[in-house]
Amino acid sequence: MALREPSFSIGIEEEYLLVDRQTRDLVARAPDGLMSACETALEGQVSPEFLQCQIEVGTHVCETLGEARHDLARLRSAIAEVSAGHGLAPIAASTHPFAKWADQRHTHKERYEVLAKDLQVVVRRMLISGMHVHIGIEDEDLRVDLFNQLAYFLPHLLVLSTSSPFWQGRDTGLKSYRLIVFDSLPRTGLPPDFSSYGEYERVVQVLVQAGLIEDATKIWWDLRPSARFPTLELRICDVCTRLDDAIAIAALFRCLARMLYRLRRDNQRWRSYDRFLINENRWRAVRYGLAEGLIDFGRGTVAAYADLLEELLTLTRPDAEHFGCTAELEHALTIVARGTSADRQLASYNTAITEGASEADALNAVVDTLIAETVQDLPGDARSGVRSG
Repeated sequence: MALREPSFSIGIEEEYLLVDRQTRDLVARAPDGLMSACETALEGQVSPEFLQCQIEVGTHVCETLGEARHDLARLRSAIAEVSAGHGLAPIAASTHPFAKWADQRHTHKERYEVLAKDLQVVVRRMLISGMHVHIGIEDEDLRVDLFNQLAYFLPHLLVLSTSSPFWQGRDTGLKSYRLIVFDSLPRTGLPPDFSSYGEYERVVQVLVQAGLIEDATKIWWDLRPSARFPTLELRICDVCTRLDDAIAIAALFRCLARMLYRLRRDNQRWRSYDRFLINENRWRAVRYGLAEGLIDFGRGTVAAYADLLEELLTLTRPDAEHFGCTAELEHALTIVARGTSADRQLASYNTAITEGASEADALNAVVDTLIAETVQDLPGDARSGVRSG
């Protein structure tokens, strides 16, 4: 039987942190009416997160990157508008520059109460936000086959997204401190290999039958078969401060998935590398972001990220043309040229310090940058409603 091409539909989820415009700190307790106003505006596309200072949005199932961008822009705009009415602003960054996790309050919801009881201080430290990208792959065994091969590219995708260089008022020296925090949870990190979808299901059922988890939504690998949809869910990425950066990463993930499908269709596949080696690249992405490159396992050397990206763009060009998303995909080159959110946050902080600002004022300047950039790629009416303190 001929292999049927998946739909490669796309959906994007983003988590935002809510800051007080005057203090630039996170709002520990969500204002009365904020969540209900967001739900009225977005009808099923918004939900609270574990901490009250966070909010999550998700696009509809989209057929094109243009459709996904339009929907995500609408979601960001609505959150910015509703938040402004409460003296708040959303920031699309995976950590806040100076907020303290111990000051935050968690949302009172049964799922979150169970998490708080089960994971204790580990989950209370989760003052982090991420971006998840779903790609529709309807055939279950094909989904797991592509899942196994896509693990190689996870560090390459993380590099483009980094937005968490600060933690509780300190420059961590890392570009994605979010993953350091997230990795303290169980069932995280690089996913294992599975020979089939059936093997994946059997592994999950061991934990379900033992009463340790209710279902696969409690598995938080960097990439996973979604427990709710016939998709592969990319989870390694920091949330991107600039909307167009998020769309570029979603385009690259989608095109990589189709590139691997084309190999499978032609009885080929991507070379398999040990997770130990891939994990080394994962660490390099966390630590250095764009700066120091990743290991090219075929050559056995560390290669500049810009060179690796050029190779990925060449590999996936037929897929970008197929999806009509060449411009969105090539925006990844712009990310490399101007730096990720983490790079820009550090530049903002260092510039303020050089100009004589105190550490507190320099961190406030970073928050102001994040507030502005979160709505920078949105329509003008959304931008005009969000100003820093």
